[in-house]
Amino acid sequence: MEKVGILLVNLGTPDDPSTGSVRRYLRQFLLDGRVIDIPYILRQILVRLIIAPFRAYGSGKLYKQLWTENGSPLKVYGENVQQMLQEKMDDRYHIELGMRYQNPSIESALEKLRSKNVDRYVVFPMFPQYASASTGSALQEVMDVMSKWLTIPPVSFISSYHDQDTMIETYADNANKYNLKDYDHFLFSFHGIPQRHLRKSDCNNYCLKAKDCCFTLNENNKMCYSAQCYDTAYRIADKLNLKREQFSVGFQSRLGRDPWTEPFTPDVLKSLTENGVKKLLVFSPSFVADCLETTIEIDDEYKEEFLEMGGEQLDMVESLNDNPKWVRAIGEILEPYL
Repeated sequence: MEKVGILLVNLGTPDDPSTGSVRRYLRQFLLDGRVIDIPYILRQILVRLIIAPFRAYGSGKLYKQLWTENGSPLKVYGENVQQMLQEKMDDRYHIELGMRYQNPSIESALEKLRSKNVDRYVVFPMFPQYASASTGSALQEVMDVMSKWLTIPPVSFISSYHDQDTMIETYADNANKYNLKDYDHFLFSFHGIPQRHLRKSDCNNYCLKAKDCCFTLNENNKMCYSAQCYDTAYRIADKLNLKREQFSVGFQSRLGRDPWTEPFTPDVLKSLTENGVKKLLVFSPSFVADCLETTIEIDDEYKEEFLEMGGEQLDMVESLNDNPKWVRAIGEILEPYL
């Protein structure tokens, strides 16, 4: 019988929360030309001499807050999902987890699959919405590793699944653990990317030509990260029977001075409090596992800002993590490729 190797890929995490490990992680992450897309020499100077040395200590303190007795939540949840998915499949399928940055590396995961003599590969990036800096980087790394093999096997890549129904239902199920009637408003906060990334990905001279160009997914912007984010938010809101005026969309984690995807989540929080919103429930559907950007940035830093601006309550909907329904959603996404 044909053997199929399935590679689950997530962004990555430091090996531990020490300053040295965080510095190595930041270097590998930010030296990626798809993440900071500036000329090579400038990127080396910026990351090696400015960002990594000055941010490693502070980021390490945040990772220490995040760390569990089993390690980084992102890695722990990824390993749980890999094991749960493996248990659902028969012996023809071999599943490994690889991280784009640090360990377990994509190369080591692919070597494990190759050692099992699989006949073909399916690559599943754990990013629902496509972005060059996440999905694109992961897929490129897989191709770079395989390009060094003398025998290059058949391989299938999954680019995005922002609208997958079971995944959307899982986000909605997690929200329904709260009493939705207790909240004045709902916020979908996605990870931001530079606007230039959106423009570079546009093949139709459509991107950012109008203020509302990302609000509706269409043939011109179907692979646009921002448009896919809005589509995910709309679908979760529909599952929860939310009206358009009951929720907002924002983008977090801005870095540098260049324009990033808008509106910025902190600006949305300020606007909401100025309009009398006191109790807010926040989603972060660009992440399939809780991590620094959800647990610390939203549920700690943004919550503190919201309360200081006059809000009374901010709660965060947990991510998909190792929810069995999320594992089922992955199986459904993979099925056409198997």
